[in-house]
This record gives sequence, structure tokens and C-alpha cells, in this order.
Amino acid sequence: MDSRSTHCDAIATLRSEVLDVLENNILRFWLDEMQDYEHGGFYGQMTGRGQLVKTADKGAILNARILWAFSAAYRVLRKPEYLEAATRAKDYILDHFIDPEYGGTYWSLDYLGQPRDTKKQFYAIGFMIYGLSEYARATGDHEALDVALQLYECIEEHSLDHEYNGYIEAMTRDWQPMADMRLSELDANYPKSQNTHLHIIEPYTNLFRALREVKGEKLKVTSASDSASAVCCDAIAAVELSLRNLIDIFTDRILNPDTHHLDLFFENDWTRGAGHLESYGHDIECSWLMHEAALVLGDKAVLEKVEPIVREVAKASEKGLNADGSMIHEANLDTGHVDDDLHWWVQAENVVGWFNLYQHFDDEDALQKALRCWDYIKRNLIDSEHGEWYWSRHSDGTLNLDDDHAGFWKCPYHNSRMCLEIIERTQ
Repeated sequence: MDSRSTHCDAIATLRSEVLDVLENNILRFWLDEMQDYEHGGFYGQMTGRGQLVKTADKGAILNARILWAFSAAYRVLRKPEYLEAATRAKDYILDHFIDPEYGGTYWSLDYLGQPRDTKKQFYAIGFMIYGLSEYARATGDHEALDVALQLYECIEEHSLDHEYNGYIEAMTRDWQPMADMRLSELDANYPKSQNTHLHIIEPYTNLFRALREVKGEKLKVTSASDSASAVCCDAIAAVELSLRNLIDIFTDRILNPDTHHLDLFFENDWTRGAGHLESYGHDIECSWLMHEAALVLGDKAVLEKVEPIVREVAKASEKGLNADGSMIHEANLDTGHVDDDLHWWVQAENVVGWFNLYQHFDDEDALQKALRCWDYIKRNLIDSEHGEWYWSRHSDGTLNLDDDHAGFWKCPYHNSRMCLEIIERTQ
């Protein structure tokens, strides 16, 4: 009996459990609690204590991630209610978030759907590409794919640094420089970050995959013109070139060759900024997303370069692991401050990252890490009474009820993606 067969029962149980959590805990919550039938789309916030804030602003990140989650769920599970929710999210984004004058997408809207913060944060535009390209993969929708390509062109035109390479963080509504480019108040104000690059390589990978499926006639190009096929081929080539460049940026710029962690903030010329920071959740998330990009690209030479780094970055992230399988958030090595809260998103990425190492490198210890973290999630983070997951537990085990249960940053994305990744990887 080979080693894989000895793990069949554990993996089958894991698959069954994540499928149940995905459908009956995560997605059901968003369907039942967060759809805004009065003003369209989805509500912008539910507090950590369960209060629905119907007048909360509606963020680009939240809406793009809702679009991705329900699109991916429909693509994998084919349930009509997921398609309906995905279409609801897609239509709201196209009707309200797309800037009709300057292009790109707004950062936030008020609860009525009017622009609130009109800056162009490229992290958010990346997530719009992620959601729209996933909707195209799930449904064959040409409009969603066309808009995803338009947003890709916005990033390439306005964010790509032609002098030093890489992507800057943000611009004003009309694509002018801005002094404060921070993604959030928790971030340092630098022109480039690992986090934004991570969430540009992620949608570019998905856009590349969606475009190849178009070329493979999953999305039917009518006989109206051969020019449509030519445009599609040009788009595939452009996105492929961008994806190759992003992989090199991660391996040659963002990766710290001494520690194998991913540095977080940079000046334009890639000088590291904000001190010696380690983000263990981003490390483990990046390990599998960088690997996914190389796998989807399908270039053997790129895989040979990336795969050792994938394993090194995952190994470095172990510094944040606890004995119970959970992973702390991050640490500042200069100040000694450690954020040892156990965030929902870090645990979700922890499961996928280690399962990826088991799947592709036969790393049985990695499988055990994934299973231990899933046990921690089940015992500590899933809100089985109200649905969805808690934001985090503090290091003393108490629940964090101060941060949102659903909101600008608390979305059905990391946790639903973890479930869907396990489901697809174990089919």
C-alpha cells in the first residue's frame, strides 16, 4: 500500500467537511443575510456582534470577492442559486463600480450605490479582474471577460513601472499620482507592496486561464469574424507576458533570498521599506499562488525555477505555526512586536498552502499540517450558529468580536476558496 492510500480516509473526510461548510455555513450566510434587495447588490457590513449595517459603504474588495466566490462555487457545483448570486454581484459591479469617465473601478460606494471614494487602488482593480474572469469561466459570459481585459489594460497602462518594473499601489480617479497610496490604515505608505503584487498575479493567472478557455472554445466565438479570434490570441499573449514578468518579480525582487520570507513594502527602486516584517499568512498564501501561476503558465523551465522557491517560502512560514496547527499573523523583527491573533484568512491559506505541498511534492508532513489547521478552524473559527467565520481568536483563545463578521475586508473569499481548492484538488 503506497503512502497516499493510507491518507485516503482523512482526505475524504476533509473533502466532505469543507463541502458542507462551504454550502451550509459560508455561502448560505451570504445568500440569507447579506443580499440588499432594496438598493441592489449586497450589504456592506455586519458587525462582529451580528448587527447588520444597511447604510454601510459598499467596498470594491467585498463586492469583487463576492463575485469571485459565487462564480467559482457555480463553476464547481453548478447550483442555480450560486449563479443567481454571482450574476447579481456582476451586474452591480458593472452598473456602479466601473468608472464610466476615466475607466477602472472606484474604491467604494455609499449604500445607495453612488461613488464614495473614487481613487484607483490597483489591488481592488485586480480583484475585479479575478471575479469577472471567474464569472466568464463559469458562464461563458463575453461581457465579463471583456471588462476584465479592459481592467487589465488599466493596470498595465497606469500601474506598471517601466523604469524599475513592478506595479505601484494607487492613483487618483483620473490617474494622477497621489501621496497616500496605502491599501489600509494598517499598511505602511510605500509605492510598492508584496500584497498588491500578490493580488495582481492571482487575477492575471485567472484571466490567462479564462482566455485560454475562450481560445479552446469553451466560450464560443461566433463566425461573425476571425478578428475576434485574433484579438483573443493577442490578449492571451499579452497576459502571458505579464504573468511571466510577475513570477520573476516575486522570485527576483519580493523574495528575501536570505530568509525565504517575502518582504512586504518597497520603494520604487525595490529598496525594502518599513523594516524587517514577516507576514506568515502572506508567505503561505503566496507559496501556492505563485505555484499556481507557474502551473497555469505551463512552462517547464519556469516550474523548475519556481518549485524549489515554493517549498522554501512555505518552510519559512512555519515560523508562524502553533502546536495546534494554527498560524499567527505577522511579526516586526525590528520592534519585537508580534501580531499573534489567529485570523480567519491566515488559517484558510494555511490549509491550502500545505495541501498544495502534499499534492504536488508528496509531502506527508505538509498534509498533517493542513489537517491540523482544519481541525483548529472547525473548533475555533466557524460560527455554526449564525453562519460564516469569526474574524479571529486572540492568543488567549477569546473570540474577536470587535472586527466585522462581514464587511469591507471580511468577505466570502479566503474561506470559500480554501473549501473549493480542497474540493477540486481531491476530485
